[in-house]
Amino acid sequence: MRPTGKLHLGHLVGALENWVALQGEFQNYHLIADYHALTTNLDTAELYQNSIDMLIDWLAAGIDPKKSPVFRQSQIKEHAELHLLFSMLITTARLERNPTLKEQVRDLNIENVIYGHLGYPVLQSADILLYKGEVVPVGEDQVPHVEITREIARRFNAQYREIFPEPEARLTKFARLPGLDGNMKMSKSAGNTILLSDSPEEIRAKMKKAVTDPLKIRKGDPGRPEICLVFTYHQKLNPTEVPEVAAGCRSGALGCVDCKLNGANHIAEYLAPIREQRAHFESHPKEVTAILHDGETRARNVARETMTEVRDAMKLG
Repeated sequence: MRPTGKLHLGHLVGALENWVALQGEFQNYHLIADYHALTTNLDTAELYQNSIDMLIDWLAAGIDPKKSPVFRQSQIKEHAELHLLFSMLITTARLERNPTLKEQVRDLNIENVIYGHLGYPVLQSADILLYKGEVVPVGEDQVPHVEITREIARRFNAQYREIFPEPEARLTKFARLPGLDGNMKMSKSAGNTILLSDSPEEIRAKMKKAVTDPLKIRKGDPGRPEICLVFTYHQKLNPTEVPEVAAGCRSGALGCVDCKLNGANHIAEYLAPIREQRAHFESHPKEVTAILHDGETRARNVARETMTEVRDAMKLG
């Protein structure tokens, strides 16, 4: 993940819960993508603190650093080296067809795309293949990037020697969670998020402003839960009451105000264990930095081994 600071509910249901579950199935590597953060913001003044805030959310959500190394991309120099080599294996025309890039340019109102942004999937390919990743748990917007990674792996293996696997994308059922304003996903830049660190009071205040079915103006009006983002939250975070909520919405018996409050309470309850763990790590900053440095040492050792193989295959060593 790019370190933009504290994480939100969309990160949890779209990625973190999947990461935690996969710890029992795979050897995981969790990368703080601080190089990638520069593609949309060159200001590095808060980059380190944003990385720490994000790492604390990872740990609070259940990432076990003993099982899964956590590390900053910028501290493993092999990422930049492999990115350079991979950039020789793909055309600009292929990268310009990337639908995720087009979406980001539109959403962020970017007038001129920098080279680093265009080449984002190439660096991401290096991030994955340095550790010979076989499965990449991602949101649906990142699936095109994984496909580019597969293409680069095939090209390298055919040109030099079989070194890299062709990784597969692993999605969750809730790969995207709608933002509070009704947009297709939560985004801090859009200001439509519920943070994992939000208090119950903050969650309730945010949920009051959530967009609902525009045709359901007052209690008694029949609603359409299938188009309501608040109902989507119930489906994920309050599944036992979903039939009751849907029926009440459609009949008009359940008003939007009560539905939002009920949803907010369930979200607050769902996030309670994470808030508790987060408070622990916030009050023990040395423990967090020790975890980070240990992860970087372990990741660096693996990355060096891979680059030795790459240089040997390319006869660069």
